[in-house]
Amino acid sequence: MIKFLAPSSALLVIALLTLTACGEQKSNSNADSSAQTQKTYNWKLVTSWPKNFPGLGMAPEKFAQYVNSMSNGRLTVKVYGAGELVPGFEVFDAVSQGTVEMGHSGAYYWKGKIPAAPIFSAIPFGMTATEFNAWLHYGGGMELWQALYQPFGIKPLPGGNSGPQFGGWFKKEINSVADLQGLKMRIPGLAGEVLKNAGAIPVTLTGGEIFSALQSGAIDATEWVGPYNDLAFGFYQAAEFYYSSVWHEPGTGLEFLINQQAFDDLPADLQAIVEVAAQAVNESTLAEFNARNNAALKTLITEHKVKVRQFPAQVLQELKRQTDALIADQVKADQDFARVWQSYSEFLASMRDYNQLTLQAYYQHR
Repeated sequence: MIKFLAPSSALLVIALLTLTACGEQKSNSNADSSAQTQKTYNWKLVTSWPKNFPGLGMAPEKFAQYVNSMSNGRLTVKVYGAGELVPGFEVFDAVSQGTVEMGHSGAYYWKGKIPAAPIFSAIPFGMTATEFNAWLHYGGGMELWQALYQPFGIKPLPGGNSGPQFGGWFKKEINSVADLQGLKMRIPGLAGEVLKNAGAIPVTLTGGEIFSALQSGAIDATEWVGPYNDLAFGFYQAAEFYYSSVWHEPGTGLEFLINQQAFDDLPADLQAIVEVAAQAVNESTLAEFNARNNAALKTLITEHKVKVRQFPAQVLQELKRQTDALIADQVKADQDFARVWQSYSEFLASMRDYNQLTLQAYYQHR
């Protein structure tokens, strides 16, 4: 015998069945979402530096640690030093071609591909680290940088800054412009061209190749970074004179290179983690160099008896003259360089005026 429910009871049953069905659908939806959320990504990051090298080499290692931790293992990044997967000067191509997802290097190494690239690393007599970071984030620099690399399928992000770099290691003293004639010096980017125009012979070498070249006499001088990194490479064993004059790299920016397609394939939260981790490394690397350089310089002077020198005024004046001439030629020769340089130089001019009123005056009276 069939019993009919009262209208109110029937409605209650229908409602319960409906809620149950909805609950099952929602549960299935959550399961699908959870499965998508838990998808893992494994990236390779190649660098232009020796594995775990102090400062430069540790920046990508820190980045990998930050990303792995913040993503709870959903995005893992494995770092390879120069030569482990690709040579140090082939980082850009490896990322562009999708051979690896990321790289860590210096933009001035790509001048042959992109004439304006050195502006995003270091310009002789240009911006300091704080000025450079301000231009990138609040002066339009990042937009110009991304547009410059976009045709190569690469997304650039700031990847640290070494701060002001020392003038370099020399086997003989530099007392005049004449001492630059025929001098074989390892130095990259626009600074190398400036020295060439001043009579020297610039040589491009990766970090791991420098010491043997300096020791053997294949080169007469080298710049690298500053006391912290230079001490680690032991350059004091191969050259007697260490020039502190800052001219070629007053605030050298490093870069993370990200394959654009690989970045686009990440969910939004992992994209944010990558960007935030890069920003953290950009800040911490500069802080590390500022903290370590002073102690390393004391070690070089007191323990290794390094002779610290400064370039004569006439030498710096000639290097500045050659820099201005070279940049003027670059502006005429390349539209991208001209566009980026206009933004860079205008921002530098405004910062120069401000810093003369503040920091420069403060340093004089401190």
